[in-house]
Amino acid sequence: MGWNMLGNRIKRARKALGLSLRDLGDQIDLSHAAIKKYEDNEVTPSSDILIKLAKALHVKVEYFFRPERFTLENLQYRKHADMPEKQLEEIKAKMLDQIERRVELESLFPSPPIQEFSLGEKKIRSYDDIESVASLIRKQWKLGLEPLPDLIDIFEEHGIKVFEIDNEQYPKFDGLSASINNMPIIVIGNQWPGDRQRFTLAHELGHLALNGFFTPVSLDEEVCCNRFAGAFLLPKDALIVILGEHRNYIEPRELSLLKQEFGISMLSILHRAEDTGIISNSLYHQLRSEFNERGWSKREPGEQYPKEETHIFEQMIFHALAEEYIGESKAAELMNMPLESFRSLRAMESQDVAHHQ
Repeated sequence: MGWNMLGNRIKRARKALGLSLRDLGDQIDLSHAAIKKYEDNEVTPSSDILIKLAKALHVKVEYFFRPERFTLENLQYRKHADMPEKQLEEIKAKMLDQIERRVELESLFPSPPIQEFSLGEKKIRSYDDIESVASLIRKQWKLGLEPLPDLIDIFEEHGIKVFEIDNEQYPKFDGLSASINNMPIIVIGNQWPGDRQRFTLAHELGHLALNGFFTPVSLDEEVCCNRFAGAFLLPKDALIVILGEHRNYIEPRELSLLKQEFGISMLSILHRAEDTGIISNSLYHQLRSEFNERGWSKREPGEQYPKEETHIFEQMIFHALAEEYIGESKAAELMNMPLESFRSLRAMESQDVAHHQ
């Protein structure tokens, strides 16, 4: 890579921290104009300045020399309309950094440990067709009708990379799907309850599955993806076996037990029961208003469904280390951790083995 890529790296690291040109300049005693010249590749920073930039931007100097290989395409994100553009830029910059580390790690393996993502052709003419798309994917992936315990692992095994973002920092972020060099990626919040993470994962899979297929203008894409998410997490046939074909009422406790079994919210199960014709539209609205009255639309009763965990990145790092594809310092760099912290993680000294992806 030539020096001309350096500016892009500086800009991306600055955006990932949400810093303005002036903020960064102030931290290393330079004018915002000087920083802009570096970012525009008009001036090449000296090694002293690079060291200062690395420190201010919380990156290693090597970061500036990593090749620029990736661009985000087909970006679909669920966010509140008032989410600031600057925050979306930060999220995108953080994603690109995680993806680069991930792809670099995968490239170190003699044969890639991850299979490529592919889905067959589908025609969608109505919301009901979406049920069959969801069941087709479950069939292709040999998932049966059972509850899916580790959704992230399932996605990763089928070539979809899943990343997490700290959604306490971005409370208006609702999930994102994109492709990078034809690799599909999904981004979820790491602080959400498990059922919300899972619904977002399945919703974003809907975007990937339905992207580019014949979807009439009359169908709303977000509604399609919500329908897909419900059908993927809780297939119609499984729901009919449990609830029966027709119901005149459903006890909240039944919904709560189903939530714990399938990892989908009580409200979403209610929605599924209406989608599949088990309950009438009027009963759905009656139960919805009961939920609203009891405050359950904001926080559902009972235990929260446990969060999804991403293990694959860390597993691959230790696999590569065990096979000597990489050394400790490279492993620490890929994990984005100081070497000392990585060593104690490796030695299993820390009781709280946090995820540092």
